[in-house]
Amino acid sequence: MAHNPQAKFRKDYQSPSHLISDIDLTFDLHDTASIITAVSSVTQQKESSTLVLDGENLKLVSVSVNGQPWESFEQSDTNLTLNDLPKEFELVIVTDVDPEGNSALEGLYKSGGAFCTQCEAEGFRRITYYMDRPDVLAKFTTTVIADKAVYPFLLSNGNRVDEGEAENGRHWVKWQDPHPKPAYLFALVAGDFDVLRDDYTTKSGRKVDLEIFVDKGNLDRAGHAMVSLINSMKWDEDRFDLEYDLDIYMIVAVDFFNMGAMENKGLNIFNSKFVLANDQTATDTDYLGIEAVIGHEYFHNWTGNRVTCRDWFQLSLKEGLTVFRDQEFSSDLGSRSVNRINNVRTIRGPQFAEDASPMSHPIRPEKVIEMNNFYTLTVYEKGSEIIRMMHTLLGETNFQKGMKLYFERHDGTAATCEDFVLSMEDASGVDLSQFRLWYSQSGTPTLVVTSSYDEDAKTYTLKVVQSTPPTHEQEDKQPLHIPLDIELYTQSGDVIELQCNGNAVRNVLDVKDSENTFVFENVSVRPIPSLLREFSAPVKLEYDYSDEELIFLMVNARNEFSRWDAGQMLLAKYIRTNILNVQQGQPFELSAGVVDAFRGVLLSDSLDPAFIAEMIALPNHNEVFGWYARVDIDAVASVLKSMKLTLAVELEDELAAVYHSHAQAEYNVEHASIGKRTLRKVCLGYLAFTEQGNDLVVALYESSNNMTDTMAAMGAANAAQLECRESLMSDYSDKWKHDGLVMDKWFALQGTNPDENVLDKIKESMNHQAFSLKNPNRTRNLVGAFLNQNPVHFHDKSGKGYEFAGEILRELNSSNPQVASRLIDPLLKYRLYDEARQALIKKELESLKAMDNLAKDLFEKVTKALEV
Repeated sequence: MAHNPQAKFRKDYQSPSHLISDIDLTFDLHDTASIITAVSSVTQQKESSTLVLDGENLKLVSVSVNGQPWESFEQSDTNLTLNDLPKEFELVIVTDVDPEGNSALEGLYKSGGAFCTQCEAEGFRRITYYMDRPDVLAKFTTTVIADKAVYPFLLSNGNRVDEGEAENGRHWVKWQDPHPKPAYLFALVAGDFDVLRDDYTTKSGRKVDLEIFVDKGNLDRAGHAMVSLINSMKWDEDRFDLEYDLDIYMIVAVDFFNMGAMENKGLNIFNSKFVLANDQTATDTDYLGIEAVIGHEYFHNWTGNRVTCRDWFQLSLKEGLTVFRDQEFSSDLGSRSVNRINNVRTIRGPQFAEDASPMSHPIRPEKVIEMNNFYTLTVYEKGSEIIRMMHTLLGETNFQKGMKLYFERHDGTAATCEDFVLSMEDASGVDLSQFRLWYSQSGTPTLVVTSSYDEDAKTYTLKVVQSTPPTHEQEDKQPLHIPLDIELYTQSGDVIELQCNGNAVRNVLDVKDSENTFVFENVSVRPIPSLLREFSAPVKLEYDYSDEELIFLMVNARNEFSRWDAGQMLLAKYIRTNILNVQQGQPFELSAGVVDAFRGVLLSDSLDPAFIAEMIALPNHNEVFGWYARVDIDAVASVLKSMKLTLAVELEDELAAVYHSHAQAEYNVEHASIGKRTLRKVCLGYLAFTEQGNDLVVALYESSNNMTDTMAAMGAANAAQLECRESLMSDYSDKWKHDGLVMDKWFALQGTNPDENVLDKIKESMNHQAFSLKNPNRTRNLVGAFLNQNPVHFHDKSGKGYEFAGEILRELNSSNPQVASRLIDPLLKYRLYDEARQALIKKELESLKAMDNLAKDLFEKVTKALEV
């Protein structure tokens, strides 16, 4: 590239030179030449008569100050610098943008037949020249003008305050947001939609109009989103005492969207994936995803909008906290244990891998080149775990006191992570000084726990050693404050009360030093410990459990997460052992005791079916990869397949019995029904590898009255490479080829296809009428699935998987670098693999680095990977 993009550092933060109290925007919308007039009230804050405004891909029409044309300015590719300004002034800037040509999907662009915007993190600068930073908060008034016949709905933030007719068949609507906000929360939509309307009365008696806008013909797929929105509003009032603050709340579903959704104030723009659902088009997973994302964006109204972040280094202030809130919402409405398990799978799999990669960073990073690269699992999911640890340390009552104090202090402001921690500390009286290191230290800590029992003294000792390995750009690590939740059991399954120094102590131990020793008194027998209950900290745990102890915990632990975790540790022991066996040419082995333990879980009458499904599910390739400093891809694949086959054969009768007994004639999205279908799906996934697999799959596909069962059949046929796979895929494509969102499931199966010729099939699929590389959903489901979830063929020793990835990345680099930046992550971990694969991946990365026009999104990741 012509020049290397420069990093920005958190330590270099400076408050803005000017503030903007109000901005009045007028959008005169046309497909290729939309005219935007921005009228801002600006006040100088520092001794500077120069104002630097951000702007990219804009055609500047005019600039005026206090009603006079302003000539004293300089323009570059990224800035407009105004000179010789008065201390207070009205600034009018007119720009011309091309929405139809905006394939990056940032700023103002066309999605199908509608205009829409995406401004987080730095998209507003593609609309007009502005101080595009989160600590400049202004009151927005927006007037949208467009052709009435083509765009009958003109939407923006806040409340609708006026509307009228314009010349040449055009019309206009004016919106006013009474709450000051940064530019990244701005939104605009203009289009022709079907609208689902409802209302909600807040606990103080205020009526709020609710509107969900979807493409024509999709109204029957918006109902679940509306139910989820109403549930979110009530839950936030009940759990956090937070009430909605505008007269209207709108959601718009668009098909072309880089993210999942966006919490723009009062007008949430959503990827259609997280709005549209009915039983014929969406799976249970889709329904639960919609519920979670609707909740997440609504909860941002307070944790992100009313209190926003001072700068983008503080992103986890709003995202980590809001992920915690949406996880609690899903847990309160559904199965807390299943939700916790799924959250932990994300941490232990892709987030731990991110921690170990060249892109490793703390939840509050210190430097960045491209702000869009901040939107990581570390900032979001690990950020949520840091909030959860605070909740564990403080308890629900003190945590709620901390939330109230946080809003009292910072409502209407741009705050920092430190502001949040200080509020929690001041409200609870709990010292979080050492805990703050979680915000600045990257990597995954490991806890090595050993135990000893003194029969004479009746004491039980746990020694806990914590360490965090060096990470990219951060060699030295300090001990963290880690809450370690434990429970001790007798051999008969009774819980032993924890006592130290003659006093009862709580289950959460404060691990603060490199080495910590905890001695428990009045322990009458050698106990079996349950460690890291509820995954009380995002750490790796090492403890030398015997098979018998893990089987005991699977049956007797009071905490369901701990029962699941014991099962996972048991599986992990045998996976590790068998990987070594494969490498040494030894046969696969799985003890009868392990098989019996899983048989007992499968046949349990007392466990929730959704929980049983999690208990008997195997870890995936990516999670197993995270256990090793050097990964043997082929050995891992061989062992996971052998384990699946072994359990399928050994438990075939029980799996079949459970599969048939959980059939349901009618479909609904009650959590009990979802649990039964989930367990059936997991059972079928095993049974597909038996002789009856093909017949079972065909029977389910042909009798299915809902998409969940349809995809259970197709997923099983795909994974087991059944004879029926191609006919099912063809039938599905014929039925749904007109609907890209529904076809995404088909594309994902093509990407994860274990067939030797999968790459040819993927390239054929790229010519499917429903596929477009310009659509992020299509690209993520086909190409992303191959890169992330088909390790054997992506990492084929020929290197053709890497070459394919390089080709796609080079194309997306020009059209949508944000999507390219998301797709490249599997290549960044190349040092995990053997030398031959390393060389092949490195060749692709170096080829990308050598590009003249490499986008900064990719530049940052490629250079970090190559410099490690």
